[in-house]
Amino acid sequence: MNIAGTIDRPHTHDPEKQAPMKTSTDDFAGITPEDFTTVDARDSRQNRTREMQLIPEALARAHMHDRMREAERERRALRLAAARRMQRRAERASLRARRALAMAVMQ
Repeated sequence: MNIAGTIDRPHTHDPEKQAPMKTSTDDFAGITPEDFTTVDARDSRQNRTREMQLIPEALARAHMHDRMREAERERRALRLAAARRMQRRAERASLRARRALAMAVMQ
């Protein structure tokens, strides 16, 4: 199975063995293909800046930050639901105690 790699997932990670970047001759009308100089993959990547190299890391950090905020919101919602449940239970226990006291006083 001989499948060519993509930009994101190259067939090989060695820049020396990667195919050179090819430009489309349709983009440049009137220029012959001999006018183009092919550049190997290592030279074509020289224009990548440090910020571009860190973009995936920044995206991952932002994604994890969003996930952490979502998890914290979920924990707060669960704590609030548990607190409301306990409050209702305490109110019912209080009503039972008042009824029991009233019944004891009535007898």
